[in-house]
Amino acid sequence: MTRRSTKAVSDGTRPIRTLGPVSDLERHLPSDWWKTLFNSVYLKTDGDVVENSENTRAEIDMLIRAVEINEDSDLLDLCCGQGRHVLELARRGFKHLHGFDRSQYLVRLARKRARNEGLRVKFSEGDARRIHLPENSKDCVIVMGNSFGYFEREEDDLEVLHSIMRVLRSQGKLVLDVVDAHWMAQNFEPRTWEWIDQEHFVNRERTLSANGKRIVSREVVTQANVGVIADQFYAERLYSEDELRTILDNLGFTDIVCHGSLQADSTRGHDLGMMANRLFISATGPQKKARKVVPVQKRKVTVVMGDPRLPDTVKLNGKFNEEDFHTIRVLKDALAKLDDFEFSYMDNHSNLIQKLLDSPPGFVLNLCDEGYNNDANLELHVPALLEMLGVPYTGGAPGSLALCYDKAKVRAICAAMDLPVPLETYYNPSDQAATLPSIFPALLKPACGDSSIGITKDAVVHDAAKLLDYMGYLRETLPGVPILIQEYLTGAEYSVGLVGNPGNLEALPLLEVDYSGLPEDLPKILSYESKWMPESPYWTQIRYREAQVDEETRNVMVSASRQLFERLECRDYARFDFRCDAEGHPKLLEVNPNPGWCWDGKFNLMAEYANMEYSQLMRMILNAALERTGLQAVAHETLIPARH
Repeated sequence: MTRRSTKAVSDGTRPIRTLGPVSDLERHLPSDWWKTLFNSVYLKTDGDVVENSENTRAEIDMLIRAVEINEDSDLLDLCCGQGRHVLELARRGFKHLHGFDRSQYLVRLARKRARNEGLRVKFSEGDARRIHLPENSKDCVIVMGNSFGYFEREEDDLEVLHSIMRVLRSQGKLVLDVVDAHWMAQNFEPRTWEWIDQEHFVNRERTLSANGKRIVSREVVTQANVGVIADQFYAERLYSEDELRTILDNLGFTDIVCHGSLQADSTRGHDLGMMANRLFISATGPQKKARKVVPVQKRKVTVVMGDPRLPDTVKLNGKFNEEDFHTIRVLKDALAKLDDFEFSYMDNHSNLIQKLLDSPPGFVLNLCDEGYNNDANLELHVPALLEMLGVPYTGGAPGSLALCYDKAKVRAICAAMDLPVPLETYYNPSDQAATLPSIFPALLKPACGDSSIGITKDAVVHDAAKLLDYMGYLRETLPGVPILIQEYLTGAEYSVGLVGNPGNLEALPLLEVDYSGLPEDLPKILSYESKWMPESPYWTQIRYREAQVDEETRNVMVSASRQLFERLECRDYARFDFRCDAEGHPKLLEVNPNPGWCWDGKFNLMAEYANMEYSQLMRMILNAALERTGLQAVAHETLIPARH
């Protein structure tokens, strides 16, 4: 995938701190430099090679000559980057293609390119040491473009190969395109520099590590009118042909063949770095015992939902409406498309506890975000009951739901983690006195609650009198509920959606709220009217779109979301809402550990931007929970017997 990198860069317009002269490159090398290096600056510095269509076509030509694959082969491109190899295979008529990479930025770009060309390729984010795909599901795994050997420990490289062996079918094919260690150790260039476009140039330094096993590099990228925008260190382990043969042989691979070397071309005609001369090696995976074909057993899933028979104070007119019933019908239609699952539904809360006690389900899709008896304060009680019965389920545990329900506590945790949050004053109605903020405009909202309850068009106030009026309204409407008085942020509003669990978290495309159609006299907020009052301009004029945001801002929000997912112990899926201040800096508004699952809600809109159907999103959530709970997800690929 690469020969050079950038780690933590700016958006390309702001200078960053640089270290100046460094005598020992290896001493400054981060152990996990590969986590954040592949981004837009990488495509600038390496684009002469990795965005070079002639190189890509030549590499795919060699792949097809080297191994027996055809249009019906099920192929995984591991460390696929921006998807250049699988997209080229798709153009040539290959039908079953999957790209897998750690970089959210490059995976998003790959999906966008596939969508623009109308190519059917699946893409996933994840760690190459833990490929979250079904066992024995791939005919061929390719690791192209010098993407093997990034880890600090050699044991991690072996773990990648073990993970590949798990997903390969019996005697499946492996292809490695890696730097030629002997050639590189003798021919690497210690220092180079080149212009990469009309505004940017890059300086590179390289040296062998102390043990001679790795090439350690430094890359300083400069924008002529701004200054240094990236100063990064990275490394790659050097494997000789004999070493790779020995490793693969010890793992049980056979028919190990080196098909010669690959020499990349550069559109700039300059430094090729680690892509200059590579080995192209194929091998046949171990023979696995053929699986006995048995009838497919669908996994039974019980869907727990709100009770349409009971009042619901959050909904319009305090009850389920036709729109709610339509939403449930769309959900059931989507789940019916998952033909490897069998769904049943529980929505009668009058006998819910007894039915769960009498016949505990094997697995629950918990969509009861209304709460037990449609009381939002009792949302956590449903998973608590499932916990007591030992029933595995999707989504947040009771503790996470309770914590995230209180926005003030989430804000305090964010502040302790140095994550950006709005200025805020906490007001408890039981207090006899309170210091009111002097920052206006201000946004008032209840500290606890969801579905924008308590947030109306009058929630944004511009003076102390209006603030006191709205505080009175909230105290009357939601008695005893603490009130948050926040700075009113006027910038763009975004949502980040994460699916999976730590170590395998995939970020959906970011969503942005489009307030442009809202009348000027209304504050730009997602109020109660926007969710529950069809006659309101908030309902009719607010739209959503895929976020158009610079990479630095995106990285800030996605990184904060990933940290909070772990810290707040979210599970399987979660949504994180941000709003920018007038200078464009995003600040966290709230965390939703069991976000709305509606077909027209934020979460599914983000999935649609990734070219996913509603049913596919539900499958992702189910599979994340099944994997987390140790239950193997049912998937068509696992039913295919080993090939000989």
